[in-house]
Formats: sequence, structure tokens, C-alpha cells
Amino acid sequence: MIESLHRLESILGYSFQKSEILERAVTHSSAANEKRASSSNDNEQMEFLGDSLVGFFISDFLFREHTGLSEGELSKVRAHLVSAANLSKLGDQLKLGEFLVLGKGEEKTGGRRKQALLADAFEAVVAAIYLDGGLESAREFLLRIFKPDLDVVASGGLQFKDFKSQLQERLQALRCPPAEYCLVKETGPDHCKIFSVELKINGQRMTEGHGDSKKRAEQEAARLALDVLPATTPYAIDAS
Repeated sequence: MIESLHRLESILGYSFQKSEILERAVTHSSAANEKRASSSNDNEQMEFLGDSLVGFFISDFLFREHTGLSEGELSKVRAHLVSAANLSKLGDQLKLGEFLVLGKGEEKTGGRRKQALLADAFEAVVAAIYLDGGLESAREFLLRIFKPDLDVVASGGLQFKDFKSQLQERLQALRCPPAEYCLVKETGPDHCKIFSVELKINGQRMTEGHGDSKKRAEQEAARLALDVLPATTPYAIDAS
């Protein structure tokens, strides 16, 4: 375990004074439950703290660096940056799935690749860095990891119209029926629930979005669908 944590530290670009904090950050509740350990040995509470830290630092950065954006625009940019899908993407880039300590059941169901677990682990790692090194260490880590996304914001590469509206316009242009959104599951503790929403077009499942609210999960499902659908060419969707 020590060697594994050292490899993760190298990827994160941060050396922990207390390695047990990082170990807890990558320990899923399924593993703690199998060992009958208390909740203080898994990363659920750290996810809660990390979620607040990510939201605060991203909000602070956007407020200071993008004074020309309206409150609504800032909210939409922040929602995209801190979405479960984006955090899981960052977690995947950091190879967090390789270092997760999972229970046997979660391991068998592909937990290392699950979007929700990667997003949770990313938040827990942010909390771990804060607990070990303080606010400045957490801020430096986040701004470094988020830099490619923040560069896109600075270049004006993000559109501020919500993704559901964009998708509806795209579908109309493609002569497709409106998208259908269906809540398929809720996971996590009450203070940190993750909602999963399935998006269908003409009865065919297209994407699944995740978020800390049903609305954000729907937006994420729409964003993913925009990546799948062409921009102008009529798109035939098989309803069978």
C-alpha cells in the first residue's frame, strides 16, 4: 500500500506529510464495510468536504478572473466545471481508479471505471490535500489540475446556453423528436446524493448523465448527447 500511495503522490504532484489521509481518500465505503471499519476509515465524509472546496475555489477563481461575466454565466460555467462528469474526467486523468481500495462486490461490478466513484475520489483527494497541507496547497492543486478547462473558459470556448436547450435546437434541426429524460437511480448518502438520468431519443437510449441534483444530471446527459449527435446532417435514430 505504501508503494502505491507514493506512486499516486507522484501523479498528484503533492507529497503528503500524513499518508493515512491519502489512504482514507482512496478507500471506498464498500471496502470499509467488508472490514467492518467505522465511517472514519472511508472517503465519504472527505467527499463532502472536497465538494465544498472545489466549489469554493472554482467560484473564487471565476469571480476574480472573469469580471465581465454575468452571475448567470458564472453559474453555468461553474456548474460545468464542477459537474460529476467533469470531476470524473479529471479523476480518470489522474488514474485514481487504479488506486481505489474497493470491496469485492464493487470490484466485480467495475467500480474502478465508474464515473460516480472517480468523481467522489477526486473530491476526497482534494479534501485530503487540504487536511494535510492547508488551503493554499488545495488551491494550487486545483488550479493546476483545472488549468486546461479554465483556459477554455478564458478563450470563450464555453457556450452559456444550457445544454438541454442546445440539444432541443439540435434535434429540431435534425428533424428528430424531443429528448426524454428519466431518473434511473440515486446513490450516495443523503448529504451527498448522486442522481443518474437516462436520455432517450425516439425510445432509444443515448446517454446517461450524473449530477448532485436531477436538473444537473439532465444537463449532463444533454451535454453528452450533443457530443454524439451531428450538427446538421439528418440523423436517423432506430426506434427498434
